[in-house]
Amino acid sequence: MPPQSRRGAAFGDINNDGNVDIVVLNAGAPPSLLMNRNSSSNHRVLFKLIGTKSNKAAIGARVTVKAGTLVQFDEVRGGASYISQNDLRLHFGLAANDKMQEVSIRWPNGETEVLHNVAADFIYTIVEGGGIRQKMALPALP
Repeated sequence: MPPQSRRGAAFGDINNDGNVDIVVLNAGAPPSLLMNRNSSSNHRVLFKLIGTKSNKAAIGARVTVKAGTLVQFDEVRGGASYISQNDLRLHFGLAANDKMQEVSIRWPNGETEVLHNVAADFIYTIVEGGGIRQKMALPALP
C-alpha cells in the first residue's frame, strides 16, 4: 500500500473463507480492503457467540480451544482501532488438527459451557446455554 494518512483498521474474515482480512480506513479516500489469499492446508475455525443471559454480542466471553497439543484462548472484545470494530467472531488456527478435543466458553455472566470433539473448518454459531445452533462449512483446504 502506498504511504498515505490512515485512521483505523478492522480485522475479520470478510468472505468467510477462514482467513483474517483487513479493512483500512483512509483519510479523505475510500477504505482499502486487504484480502488474505493464504492457501495453507492448516485447519481453522470461527465462533460466533450469542448471549442470552449475558449481553447479546457476548462482549467479554472467553473461548479456550484444545486441539492436539495446542491450547489457545481469545475473548470477544468491543472496539478495536480508532473508529473501527473488528469481527466479533473468534478465529482460531488449528495447524494439522482436524478437530478440537475441547472448546470451553466462559460467558460474561460467569457460567461456562464445554463442548467436546468439535470438527475444524466450520463457522459455528453458539448460543449461551443452548450449545451449537448453526454451523457453516469453510471452503475446502487445498
